[in-house]
Amino acid sequence: MRIVTNWPAVPAQWQAHNGRSGTRVLAGTVAEMRAAGQPADSVYLVNCDPGLTMGMALANLLWPPGRRPLVASDLVLRRPGTRKARLLHPFKRALISRADLYINFFADTRGLTEVFGIAPERCVYVPFKVNLAPADVAAAPMAQDYVLCFGRSLRDFDTFFAAMERLPYPGAIARVDPADLGRHGARFSRPLDALPANVAQLDDDGSQGAQLRMLAGARLVVIPVLRSSIVASGISTALNAMGLGKCVIGSAGPGMSDIFAGEVLTVPPEDPAALAAMIDRAWRDDDLRTRTAQAGLAYAQAQGGEDALARRIVDAMAERLK
Repeated sequence: MRIVTNWPAVPAQWQAHNGRSGTRVLAGTVAEMRAAGQPADSVYLVNCDPGLTMGMALANLLWPPGRRPLVASDLVLRRPGTRKARLLHPFKRALISRADLYINFFADTRGLTEVFGIAPERCVYVPFKVNLAPADVAAAPMAQDYVLCFGRSLRDFDTFFAAMERLPYPGAIARVDPADLGRHGARFSRPLDALPANVAQLDDDGSQGAQLRMLAGARLVVIPVLRSSIVASGISTALNAMGLGKCVIGSAGPGMSDIFAGEVLTVPPEDPAALAAMIDRAWRDDDLRTRTAQAGLAYAQAQGGEDALARRIVDAMAERLK
């Protein structure tokens, strides 16, 4: 099988756990993928790019003789919110739903079916990976200084702020650009000069080093996600925090309550009272916090890095595409 993909993590020569083997060719546009996918045994793998996924689906539709199986991995999809998004949604749904296989980092696919018409039978769950380098994690100076709310995609900062106003503990967020958060679907309706008195903004240049520093200083890492999320919006932050041995509190939903058990603490989404109660409990209960953090650390370490994730995705493709 010849995997034509925009993701360089797939090995140039690969062998799956079931014995199938093949090659990988890199291509970043529809034209490049179609040119590289001429051999009959080719498969298109589009990673984390809804636009390219739709382009390849349209190309398969318009030129059936050149059709090859299309695999979509790690699509960050949302419910249409704005008027423009609602108008465009039928066209987006018609193309997004045409892939042959969807590789997801979450198990609960009800949102994909409801919003995009993607049948569960065309989905496979693959565990995600830690994005921080092990050497950097090992060298990071650890602290227990604050409750950190981190991330951008579909983050519910309003609920975090409302929860922290009920608590005496120090909180923190990365220094933000509200307009950038809006582009990622986050809810951040407060002016920056009206944040809770106990929530500080930490310097953030967008680098992995800055993320590592902020996560390493946290006593608890909170990942509040909007109820409208249909994908694993906080999985990367969760695993990075777990890899640093931090206790994670997340909103129940895809990529959190559907794949983790004792590795995270979950609360209903958009519920400030429930979030405040869980933060208070985890801050004061050393046994709960340590037990959850240790379970999360073991899970994160078992997933490995990008190479391990690529192997899992290749294995899933080799198993499901006959």
